[in-house]
Amino acid sequence: MKGRVIQSTGKWYTVQIDSGDEILSSLPGKFRMNDYDRTNPIAVGDWVEVDLLDDGSGRISEIHERTNAVMREATHGKRGSQMIAANVDLAVVVQSLLEPEFKPGFTDRFLVTCEAYGITPLIIINKTDLAGKNAKAYLDDTIELYRSIGYDILPCSVKNPELIDAVREHISGNTCVFIGPSGVGKSSILNAIDPEAGQSIGQISEWSKKGKHTTTYAKLVPLNCGGSIVDTPGIREFGLFDIEPEEIDQCFPEFEPFRNDCRFNNCLHIDEPGCKVTEAFDNGIISATRYRSYINIVDSLRNPTR
Repeated sequence: MKGRVIQSTGKWYTVQIDSGDEILSSLPGKFRMNDYDRTNPIAVGDWVEVDLLDDGSGRISEIHERTNAVMREATHGKRGSQMIAANVDLAVVVQSLLEPEFKPGFTDRFLVTCEAYGITPLIIINKTDLAGKNAKAYLDDTIELYRSIGYDILPCSVKNPELIDAVREHISGNTCVFIGPSGVGKSSILNAIDPEAGQSIGQISEWSKKGKHTTTYAKLVPLNCGGSIVDTPGIREFGLFDIEPEEIDQCFPEFEPFRNDCRFNNCLHIDEPGCKVTEAFDNGIISATRYRSYINIVDSLRNPTR
């Protein structure tokens, strides 16, 4: 039977088949051996074939080809990569303006991954209701910056129905994945968009004893407005996987008008003579925040800490 993985809890996967039934399924070891560079060979959103066993559980026998996958470097000393979600139409990075503060480096690493793997991104800045005068000016500048590059970015607050409506309209009809640090309000936004979907996420959290709004496992949840969303556990870092330092400039759209005019074909746009990208930065055409992110990303790939 063909079905879609709607929840992953480590060793077990919940697969929903065409009838709507959900089958708790295991994965044979051969798949893990064949995908030894990944901490999880299957992600929420994957389409699979499942063989039904006598006890009512399932065994995954085939993983269908993916259209895309959101990847990051494995954490906690593990080698290889972690697949966060598969077969998504839209990848949404959620950050809060305050409590915790917006982290442009996290957002830019996320955008690099979307550029590298051909995934459409959306940036949401939550908790805008906390903004004072200085924070409001920073919010406006940040929105203007990312929109000028060509990215969709939305301010959000669960206390503002109009902002929630704008988010709902943007994601409606799509399979989306929400990614962001803990505490930024991913599940709260989901609950505001669709209370039934939010309650589903809350049930998982209540079972895990981690608190009602803490997501422990990724789960694909249908939305009443159409489409579905993968709510994921909060992550502190978004490490890049299988991307070379020399490829990062291609993942910064604002470099496009300049990078092919550099003196050297292998220019890294850091300290090389005749670099048109650094010239654009010096002239204020490329933002300091984005260029700093670029330098930090290239440096982290050239000098990994482990």
